[in-house]
Amino acid sequence: MPADVVAEIIERTDGVPLFVEEMTKAVLEAGSEGEARRTAAAVPSSVLAVPSSLHATLMARLDRLGSAKEMAQIGAAIGREFSHALLAAVAMRNERSLCNALDQLLDAGLLFRQGVPPGASYLFKHALVRDAAYGSLLREPRRSLHARIAGAIEHAFPEAAQNRPELLAHHYSEAGMIERAAKLWGVAGQRSISRSALAEAAAQLSRAVSQMATLPETSALRREQIKYQIELVTVLMHVKGYGAPDTKAAVDHARLLIEKAEALGEPSEDPLLLFSLLYGAWVLNVAAFNGEAAGALATQFMALAEKQRMTGPLMLAHRMVGMTAMSTGDQVAGRRHLDRALALYDPAEHRALATRFGTDARVAILEWRSRTLWLQGYPDAALKDVDESFRGAREMGQAATLMHALAHSIATLILCRHYTSASVRAAELVALAEQKGSLYWKANGLIWQGCLSALTGQPSDAIEILTTAVAAYRSTAATIYMPFVSLHLARAHAELGKFTDAWHHIDDAIAGTEKSQEKWAEPEIHRTAGEIALMLPEAEETKAEACFERALTVARRHKAKSWELRTATSLARLWRDQGERPAAHKLLASIYDWFTEGFDTLDLKQAKALLDELNA
Repeated sequence: MPADVVAEIIERTDGVPLFVEEMTKAVLEAGSEGEARRTAAAVPSSVLAVPSSLHATLMARLDRLGSAKEMAQIGAAIGREFSHALLAAVAMRNERSLCNALDQLLDAGLLFRQGVPPGASYLFKHALVRDAAYGSLLREPRRSLHARIAGAIEHAFPEAAQNRPELLAHHYSEAGMIERAAKLWGVAGQRSISRSALAEAAAQLSRAVSQMATLPETSALRREQIKYQIELVTVLMHVKGYGAPDTKAAVDHARLLIEKAEALGEPSEDPLLLFSLLYGAWVLNVAAFNGEAAGALATQFMALAEKQRMTGPLMLAHRMVGMTAMSTGDQVAGRRHLDRALALYDPAEHRALATRFGTDARVAILEWRSRTLWLQGYPDAALKDVDESFRGAREMGQAATLMHALAHSIATLILCRHYTSASVRAAELVALAEQKGSLYWKANGLIWQGCLSALTGQPSDAIEILTTAVAAYRSTAATIYMPFVSLHLARAHAELGKFTDAWHHIDDAIAGTEKSQEKWAEPEIHRTAGEIALMLPEAEETKAEACFERALTVARRHKAKSWELRTATSLARLWRDQGERPAAHKLLASIYDWFTEGFDTLDLKQAKALLDELNA
C-alpha cells in the first residue's frame, strides 16, 4: 500500500480500530494500485481521497459482494446473530447457493461462523457491519423482509415463536403489522413479569400500549389497552419508583382509559380494575409520602371492597389502612388493621394478586406489622415477622416481592439494632436491584447502608453514602423515610463536629414530618436533637431536656413504647448526671417494667444497665 495512503488512513481513522481495519481492507481488496487509489478517492479530501466514514467503506465492501450482499441484508434484518436454518427459511435459496454466499461473507471477514451448516450460527463481526447491511435496504423491501422473517419463525420454529414473543413482536413492528405486534409485545411483557425481568417488561408493555394507541379504536382493543396499562403501572413502580413521574403518568393514563371506556358504556369485565387504579394512586401517595391523601385513598379502597364483598380487595384494604395509620403515628389502628389483613390472607386465593398489585400481600403485611410491633414494644414478635417476611419472599421467587421485603424489613432490623443482619440484607437489596435495573430499590438499599454507617461509628462514610443515595432516591420522586434518614445525617454531622449541618438536618426532619404527616419516627427525631445538644462543645442541657420531654410526649401519644424506652434512657442518663438519681430511676423503671420481651436487645440491655447503676 502506498505510504501516503497509509498516512491518510492513520490520520482519518483517529485510532478507532474497526475503522482502521475496514478502511485498510477496502483499499487492499482493490485489484490494482490504480483501483486502490480510485477506491481511496471515493470521498474528496484536501490531501488524498480515502473513505472518510466507516459506513462508506463498509458499503463499498458490501457492494463488491454481488448476490452475497442480499444474504448480508437478510441476516442483518434477523439480527446481529442469526442461525443458518432461519436464514435458509427466509432466503428461499437452494443450499448450495446459500452456502456460497455465506462463504463469501466469511472470506470477506464480515461474519463469524460457529458450528457446521445446517446447524451453524453466524455473527456479524461488529454491530456497525450489521447496521451498514441493514441500512442498505429500502423501506418497503425491509418491511417485506421482516414479514417473511416473522412468518418463517411462526411456521418453521413454533417453539421459538412461543418462548420468545418479543422476537416476533419486533419483526411484526418493523413489518408495519402493528395490530399483531402490539398484542405480542403485551404477551412478551407478561412473560417478562413472570420471570422477574422487570426492565424488559416495562419496555415491552410500553411498546404494547403505545402501538395500540395508533390502531382504530374498538371496545376489545380498549380492554387490552387497559389491561396492559395497569400491568405497566405495576412494573414501573419497581423499575422507576412508586412516585416517579413515569409511574404517575402511567397511572393517569390508566385512569383516562378507564374513564373513556365507562363513558362509552363499556363496563369492565375485570372485577379488580378499579381496585388496581385506586391502589396505584395510593402507592404514589405513600412513596411521595402524603399521609392525608394516602389515608383517604385507603379508606375509599376499603369502602369499595366492603361494598363488593371481595375477600382479596378487603384483605388489601386492611393492609393499606393499617400501613397508612402506622406511618402517620397511629400504632394501635395500624396494628389492628394489619392483624386483620393477615387473618384474611389465603395463599391459594391471594398469592396470584402479587403480579397484579406488585408484591405479595402477606409479605408486605409482615414487613409493616414488624415495625408496628417494634414501635409498640414487642421486639421479639417484630423480628419473627421479619423472618417470616424474608422466608415468604424467597418462596415466592418473585424479585419485586423480595426487593420489597428487603427494603422495608431492613428498617425493622435497624430499629432492633441488629446492624450486622441489616447490613447483609442491604447489600443483597443493592445487588438484586442493580441486576433488575431498579433505580428506586437500589437507592433504597444504599440509604439503609448510609444509615447503618451512621449508627456504627462511620460518620464520614454515612454522609458520603447518604448524599449520593438521597439524590438518587429523590430523583424517583420518593420522600418516604426521609425524616428518618435526616436524623441519621444529623447524627453523623454532629459526630464530626459539624453542628450547623446537624441542626439543618434536624430541622429538615421536623419539617418533613409536619408536611408529609409521616410521623412514626417523630419521637426519635426529637430525642436525636436532644443528644446533639449534649454533644455541643458547651453542652446545652436545658435544650436537651426539652427535646427529650417532647420526644416522650409524642411517643406516649403514639403509644410507641420502644421510642418511649429509648427516650427515657436518654433523659434518665441526663438526670443522673445532674444528680437527680431518684427521678431518673422512677422515670426509667416505669417504662422498663412494662416490657415483657426483647430483654436481649440493645435498648433493653442499656436501660437495665442504667437502672442497676441508679440502684447502686
